[in-house]
Amino acid sequence: MSRTLDQQARYRPDEPEGERMTDAAANTAIPRHSKAELLEQQPIQAPGLHPTAMKAADVFSTLELELKPDPSRTVVRPFGFGYPEAFADGRTPRARAVAERLMALAPEMRARMRELLMKPMCERHRNVQHTFLRRYDQMREEIGDPAKDETDRLLIGAYFSQEYAFESAALFNPSMVALPEEAKTEGSVRFLMSLRGIGEGHISSVTFRTGEWDGERGLTLDPPSSTGIPPQVEPHDDGWLRLICEESQDVSETVIFPMLPSQRQGIEDVRLVNFTDEDGTKSILGTYTAFDGQNARQEMLRGVDLRTVEMRPLQGRMAAYKGMALFPRRIDGDFVMLGRQDNENIWLCRSNDMDVWEDGQIIMAPKYPWEFVQLGNCGSPIEIDEGWLVFTHGVGMVRGYCVGACLLDRADPSKVLKRTPSPLLFPSAEQRGGYVPNVTYSCGGLLHGRRVLLPYAIGDEFSAFAVGSVDDILAVMEPA
Repeated sequence: MSRTLDQQARYRPDEPEGERMTDAAANTAIPRHSKAELLEQQPIQAPGLHPTAMKAADVFSTLELELKPDPSRTVVRPFGFGYPEAFADGRTPRARAVAERLMALAPEMRARMRELLMKPMCERHRNVQHTFLRRYDQMREEIGDPAKDETDRLLIGAYFSQEYAFESAALFNPSMVALPEEAKTEGSVRFLMSLRGIGEGHISSVTFRTGEWDGERGLTLDPPSSTGIPPQVEPHDDGWLRLICEESQDVSETVIFPMLPSQRQGIEDVRLVNFTDEDGTKSILGTYTAFDGQNARQEMLRGVDLRTVEMRPLQGRMAAYKGMALFPRRIDGDFVMLGRQDNENIWLCRSNDMDVWEDGQIIMAPKYPWEFVQLGNCGSPIEIDEGWLVFTHGVGMVRGYCVGACLLDRADPSKVLKRTPSPLLFPSAEQRGGYVPNVTYSCGGLLHGRRVLLPYAIGDEFSAFAVGSVDDILAVMEPA
């Protein structure tokens, strides 16, 4: 059944909690009315759905649990400075000048400075003295070795460090994978969740949480540590860069902040996947966007353990864009990814080398009003009996982001079998504000049996959770 533009603008899907009154077709917040009034005004269902069929907005049930940014969570990271190029010639390097000023102070003054520095820092950070001493060692090539004792090395290391609140502004765009460890509650699944934190300077970092889910509404998040551990960087085999947080006692302490020039402005939107290779090797992988302030490109993260991760850039024509997500296994011998290379359509990319992505094809284009501007994948595809379940994001009027889904053929994922004509999750009237208004977004969900847990971001500011069933998701789809 087709609708006029005026009907589309006034169409209201029934709400799962009977509270949110938002235009799902155009995804624009509207004045609040009673559900009865709305249904009386527009008794119209999505095309292809029987009047008594489930509506897309009823598929997911939102949970009360939310994750808000916490400015008290900080990490000590390197801090560097120099003179502007036009004023640098003929001068002592600025870093060396700072060290010389410190060393010109009386030993008693330096001892007093150490006391004032270390007491509050030790209360907030475990083994922070080791962090400052390592930072001094990193600066030796630039400043020489002016320190006379440990106190001097600590102070100089502190001058070239900063305490950074990595999630002070936002904590959003979550992704999830199952962990192999046994859950505390029978029938539940343990999971690892990545989140994008934004701090000073709008710089994005990656932080992690763990928890367990019972397949229904029982979701528990492990309390995060108050400590953040900065990674140590070392090259590794085959071009991987290894980040080691050897002092981490919990994965929530591991913070991955920009370390390379390609990541200068942020590490964005990790899309985690449990990948199984043809030889049975299992690994947790994650694609993410590295942003240097001008250019974005895809890089890959590989989890080694809770204290160690590795990262490397991806190569090829298809890798210089945002949003790629890896399938959890090879298909016909190839690695396969989804992406949105042209910022409008969903692409399927294949490669026989996980590091090089040259070829891709458009498999799904915008079709419905809520996705007219842009269509993209959320996280990695989820394999079910019927095919590959993919959560999608659509962009409509007023740059509003909604979450939908589609089903790809299991043997040939270039074939789109079904898709949702209406969004499954969308900004409610109460949620339309935020750091970036009118945005609901996810970087991937978790399957447990035939149930799905979908973590999602609201307003590019905080994260929430919704649960639904695979059968209900498929029921609200229509043939592509």
